[in-house]
Amino acid sequence: RWPSLLKYYSHVDGVSWLEEYKARHNAGLEAQRIVASFSKRFFSEHVPCDGFSDIETLGCPSHFFEDELMCILNMEGRKGLTWKYYAKKILYFLRQQNILKNLKEYLQRPTDRQSFLEGAVLIDQYCNPLSDICFKSVQAQVDDITDKVRKVLRTKNPRHPSLASKAGEVLVSEVELQRQVLDAMNCVLYEQLKYKGNELDYYNSLNSYIHQVLIRRTGIPISLSVLYLTIARQLGVKLEPVNFPSHFLLRWCQGKEGSTDIFDYTYIDAFGKGKQLTVKECEYLIGHHVTEEFYGVVTSKEVLQRMVGNLLNLGKRESTDQSYQLLRDSLDLYLAMYPDNVQHLMLQARLYFHLGIWPEKVLDILQHIQALDPSQHGAVGYLVQHTLEHIERRKEEVGPEVKHRSDEKHKEVCFSIGLIMKHKRYGYNCVIYGWDPACMMGHEWIRNMNVHSLPHGPHQPFYNVLVEDGSCRYAAQENLEYNSEPREIPHPDIGRYFSEFTGVHYLANTELEIRYPEDLELTRATVQKIYSSGKE
Repeated sequence: RWPSLLKYYSHVDGVSWLEEYKARHNAGLEAQRIVASFSKRFFSEHVPCDGFSDIETLGCPSHFFEDELMCILNMEGRKGLTWKYYAKKILYFLRQQNILKNLKEYLQRPTDRQSFLEGAVLIDQYCNPLSDICFKSVQAQVDDITDKVRKVLRTKNPRHPSLASKAGEVLVSEVELQRQVLDAMNCVLYEQLKYKGNELDYYNSLNSYIHQVLIRRTGIPISLSVLYLTIARQLGVKLEPVNFPSHFLLRWCQGKEGSTDIFDYTYIDAFGKGKQLTVKECEYLIGHHVTEEFYGVVTSKEVLQRMVGNLLNLGKRESTDQSYQLLRDSLDLYLAMYPDNVQHLMLQARLYFHLGIWPEKVLDILQHIQALDPSQHGAVGYLVQHTLEHIERRKEEVGPEVKHRSDEKHKEVCFSIGLIMKHKRYGYNCVIYGWDPACMMGHEWIRNMNVHSLPHGPHQPFYNVLVEDGSCRYAAQENLEYNSEPREIPHPDIGRYFSEFTGVHYLANTELEIRYPEDLELTRATVQKIYSSGKE
């Protein structure tokens, strides 16, 4: 474990390794205690905002605590699924809190010290907190591309000033010398390394993450522009970002530096292999005329705003991710930059309300909206009323409902918790994590899902299932059958309900077993009967 922790030590002399080991050991015990408590505390609801309060006041070094969480996540085999589920949630929270702090520090710097690349990395890190993404590593990869450009430049002009300078130290003033740099960049990026705009899968969120752009060598206009601009500036060519509608561009000054005349600039399309465009060609690119203001330079904060805006739009489009994680993450980022934006605050409040999570935070957001814009009182009042009702209903909950197979009203229930099933009509694989003796959904859902067209209609057992595509469904008994080739279901919530995958079925964790106390034995007997006879 220690090699991953050595980066936290600037020197080895004077370190009491015994004391360090003791601190790491105690942090591990504390992490295990907290992870173990999460299932019992938060099984029946989303982890609330204040659920992480005991983590925020840790009495041990946070990097030791994180290291233990990583050890839990990296446990081999198919056991410890519930521990892994909550360890992931805690690690996600800890890292995002740290990244958000770094982003706020970044935004407070003078604009000339706000690297576009670093800003892009911070967005990437926040949306992918469990990935190993660091600015140093991304910068090293960009430096490697810059060195390749220098090699090409050297063959064209051995005396070029960019060859003698370290990153960004010399500003190349002559337009012809700048052109040589850009030509060498286009040669390396688009001809040698085969970077290109991702036209075939444009709306994939990976196109917005800078570390994925470097791995996959493809992206969208803004992510490729950040890469292109960074390399150009390291070679002494000052390109500037242009918030052009529908297609992010860069501009390169051909006239007097700082000119306000849009015709003094050539515009560069990093998505289109570094093609250089005139004002007229920019309009052809998007198919309509735009006013001069759209050709102006934008700040690093505005570049980040557009990057986050792209992710927000992708988050709204997501259909399979029922947790709306990308939308939640991008809203967090947007509101970190613009905390008083009423439109996005309202979207955040509606999203949490829709998901049925964090009602206390919803009330705080609504109170903030009302103070910023009293004209929103209608929408705010509606959400406040229904959120307070949600809080009251939660207070009235007396405990988990326990369902016994032996009850007469459950005699028609054929399948049990943990079985891997297949949907007869849609063919998807899934695992059962709950059941009802009859359909418990409202009349509108029953009508919309055309349940009455089924031979047994709503008067048959229905099952809560986790589906392999990441969704959760409510399926009729007559539509499910045993899966002849059971396999693991790659669902993000699998650990919330199950502690282990045996190879043919899932074992309910303690909290789920409390709710379905007689299912485990039935599942084992069913599996024994189906798969043993199949082998024979």
